[in-house]
Amino acid sequence: MQETVVSKEKHPGGSPTKYNPLWHPQLVFWMARDGLTDKEIAKRLGVCKRTVDTWKNLYPEFKVAIKEGKKQPDDLVEAKLFQRATGYSYPEDKIMQYEGEPVIVQTIRHIPPDVVAQIFWLKNRRPDQWRDRHQIDFTNKLDEMIESFRGIK
Repeated sequence: MQETVVSKEKHPGGSPTKYNPLWHPQLVFWMARDGLTDKEIAKRLGVCKRTVDTWKNLYPEFKVAIKEGKKQPDDLVEAKLFQRATGYSYPEDKIMQYEGEPVIVQTIRHIPPDVVAQIFWLKNRRPDQWRDRHQIDFTNKLDEMIESFRGIK
């Protein structure tokens, strides 16, 4: 796909930029809001990921548009992860048969808490307490151990 040059401005590489300040920020906002990654946004724009990174550094409005666009889908996923971690209920229609005729019965379906979602949530929200690897400071402990061994006869 060949890009058209829309600006005479040059980026650090020296060639004219294909960035359009009138529509690129709006376009990437909606792409990010649809859940696209920076790499996917670059592909849709017909540029490489490095170009998107360069534009984010050169054009604050472009960077803000992507960041703001990602907020809603990120918030939605966070809410759904929390819901999955804590369990939830929702109304559900079940189709059954009574005397040969279909009958719709309204029920409440309960989804129990998911341990994997809980672990993921806690490792990310409270890494100091829930990460797999813990740092133990042995600097003072070694001196204490040596003193303890000296006391043994």
